[in-house]
Amino acid sequence: MNSSLDLLDLELLNQSGSPFCLLDMGYSQIFNTCLLEVAIILLLTVLIISGNLVVIFVFHCAPLLHHHTTSAFIQTMAYADLLVGVSCLIPSLSLLHHLKGLDEELTCKVFGYMVSVLKSVSMASLACVSVDRYMAITRPLSYATLVTPCRIRVCILLIWLYSALVFLPSFFGWGKPGYHGDVVEWCAMEWGTKPLFTSFIVALLYVPAAMTVCFTYANIFRICRQHTKEISERRARFSPQESSLGQDGQPQHAPACTDKRYAMVLFRITSVFYLLWLPYILYFLLESAGIYRHPVASFLTTWLAISNSFCNCLIYSLTNSAFRKGLKRLCSFCVQRTVGCLLDGCVPGHSWL
Repeated sequence: MNSSLDLLDLELLNQSGSPFCLLDMGYSQIFNTCLLEVAIILLLTVLIISGNLVVIFVFHCAPLLHHHTTSAFIQTMAYADLLVGVSCLIPSLSLLHHLKGLDEELTCKVFGYMVSVLKSVSMASLACVSVDRYMAITRPLSYATLVTPCRIRVCILLIWLYSALVFLPSFFGWGKPGYHGDVVEWCAMEWGTKPLFTSFIVALLYVPAAMTVCFTYANIFRICRQHTKEISERRARFSPQESSLGQDGQPQHAPACTDKRYAMVLFRITSVFYLLWLPYILYFLLESAGIYRHPVASFLTTWLAISNSFCNCLIYSLTNSAFRKGLKRLCSFCVQRTVGCLLDGCVPGHSWL
């Protein structure tokens, strides 16, 4: 009942000539816009675009990041997240009244479809990353023949194709895709969720991806723990010097420990992804079932999920040493270019290599 009243108040507010604001606060009569929503969306847009551009550039500057085949999936996620940031310009421009000439229904459907497909690519890529690490640990001898660059490219292509097809029925009126942070009135008032379409999305995307991630990482950490136990038992039988030094006299590091450290980085990325998306998924299910609907919850849960597109940059910079080295190399390049421009007047052909 309260939700219906909230939506009615928003509709009356819009009819009075004021912009459509989901968050009933921060409205500016001077600029005739929803200041709080504009601030949140523009901040996330800038962070997502700049953060993922840094990730993409660092991957090109750090050869060590290409040591694992999962780098292809991580780069796919970075490009998808970058496109999420670019697509977020649509609601930003809409709130600033720069999209008045566009059809609201078409704008809503295109933006909702784009965000849903791009986040589906991220979700499917995380599932593929977990499968890749699982195969690397369970089948180390045959991994190189099973996971080839050609197969990885085919897998990435299938991820994009599958994500595009899953949300395509939303264009034909079957239901509303995974976007609820409505800043256009038609999205909130006219475009409703349907239980059948929601069940379709959950069954074909959310549940398979979540189950794959849970199964693979549970087995990865179980195997790594077992390997660590076996290594400890071996070291207990021999002297520490013999067990810790290799044939060349250098310290010997167990591959299982290295795999576990890398798996932990990927596990953190996956965990943060699902933690930020969990409120949105719950709200999506409750709204589709007709149990709960509120414009503020719709906006906050959606943009909390979208904020995940920036979190991967933070996780990599804090936990991955190869990424930090690549970031330092990128920063060094920028500093050298800046100094070169100041000293040489930005002479064309000035190289940092």
